[in-house]
Amino acid sequence: MKFVAVTACPTGIAHSQMGAENLEQEAERRGHDIEVEIQGAMGAENELSAADIEAADAAIIAADTAVSRDRFEDVPLVKGTIKDAVNDVEGLMDEAEAAAGGDADTEVTTGEVDETADADHDSGSPEVRRGGDRSKGLVARIKRLLS
Repeated sequence: MKFVAVTACPTGIAHSQMGAENLEQEAERRGHDIEVEIQGAMGAENELSAADIEAADAAIIAADTAVSRDRFEDVPLVKGTIKDAVNDVEGLMDEAEAAAGGDADTEVTTGEVDETADADHDSGSPEVRRGGDRSKGLVARIKRLLS
């Protein structure tokens, strides 16, 4: 399968790059092709062309900032947070594979998406909580350390 993705975070210094790298590694591990556009403090890197998007089986937007979805109207779209791309890339890729097998009008939302940061969000799309194992999170580890 061929995927395109956009990663973006408000600061755009590290998480966007980490998410992009995770998506690339997971796609390679599964035998898929992926092109990832990184939107960060320095602007857009590896900007996706119209041909890249048209050739894709599905698109992934992993962002905590507003990313225009206009370019992805003709491909199934999976929307998640940058945290999903960093901590739960397997789940995000599973959603993309499922969306690629479905209709082009499919849009899947994962994670806890900030509605105010994504002005063109379709409020009718399903919200699914995704994320890493909470027992491995920073707060859980600090609680174990202090107890």
